[in-house]
Amino acid sequence: MPLDSSLNGTVAALVQELATDTDLVDDVVAHARAHFPEVARLPWTESRRHVAALLAAGFTAFARAMADGDFGPNLDFSEASRFGAERAALGVPVAGLLAGVHGGRSRLLEIAINRGREAGIPYDELLQALLKLDRYGTELERHVMDGYREAERDLNRDDRTARIRVLRRLLLDDDGGPAVPEEDPARFGLHNGGSYHCVISDVVDPTRVRALEQAFARCGGVLAPVGGRLSGLTPRLPGGRALDPAVLVVTTPPITLDQARSAYRLCRTALHAARFRESTGICDVVELAGETALAAQPMLAGFLSDGLLGALSPTEDFHRELVGTALAYLDHGQRLDLTAGALHLHPNTVRYRLRRLQDLTGFGTPAEGLPVLETVRWWWALSSWSHHPTDQTP
Repeated sequence: MPLDSSLNGTVAALVQELATDTDLVDDVVAHARAHFPEVARLPWTESRRHVAALLAAGFTAFARAMADGDFGPNLDFSEASRFGAERAALGVPVAGLLAGVHGGRSRLLEIAINRGREAGIPYDELLQALLKLDRYGTELERHVMDGYREAERDLNRDDRTARIRVLRRLLLDDDGGPAVPEEDPARFGLHNGGSYHCVISDVVDPTRVRALEQAFARCGGVLAPVGGRLSGLTPRLPGGRALDPAVLVVTTPPITLDQARSAYRLCRTALHAARFRESTGICDVVELAGETALAAQPMLAGFLSDGLLGALSPTEDFHRELVGTALAYLDHGQRLDLTAGALHLHPNTVRYRLRRLQDLTGFGTPAEGLPVLETVRWWWALSSWSHHPTDQTP
């Protein structure tokens, strides 16, 4: 039954406010982690990523239903089904998935009630809207689970559960979760005397996950979801054409099994660094050494960005031009001619921008150059600053 026009406008405003609230995801995650041990065992960043994806899917579909005035059986829940399928591909336990969905749903309704009262929405109208939202949440939850179970059936055609267990044993520190039967690594060709590349990918699409698992299996490797990421160990890497070029895979040089936990932690940090620079394909951690070392210290990056570039505002296009020019200058060996060519600018324009940046921040001029450690310090600050949102100050 469609909502009446006045209520539809009220609900639309409330949903729009919730959908654009940048603090909402953190609030929902904190609530779910505090009340559900299955969610708390996942790393914060993974929990947040899962909740953000589910809320985005729900708000998108709910807003579309309001715009069409149709809350009947023809609602589009494709995003919710895709969300469930991706959680299955990432090996998120069904108990953790349900706990997260239930926790997020209850907290979201609580927030919606409080926001509705603050907005002065009459109680009867607010109740009618929340009943619609709750029924919608029930249906969304069902489609999440349908997508999860369908993908799980497709993925678990072989011994995937056993692969998950053996990799958790080799790659993860004790997470305090329930004990699970141990698997012998030798069953999968992993031996104490061998050496293996540790690999990790941020792929989430079930079809791509399956293809990646099969590509590494042909190389004798063992891949499965671990800690919310497709991860594993392999004696050799697939050839370039064996992988989807759009997929990112981070790998270490060969390591022994007793080095696997440390290599896995390194790969996770390197994955963030590779995504930060928008890499695809197979990326060796050696190639990402600098970015990985810096990515391991996000608080220090913030201190540098605020301390060196506090006079700049991400909302100012000219300031962004200055930062982009300075990054290009450092990336091209502090050479004006190479920087100008890369940016399709006249060298005098590059020189002017660098001098304006020096006026604002103290950044070194082309005539002075920068020593190695100063170059690292400024590059890190500039790179961190350049990723601030344009709609808020650092």
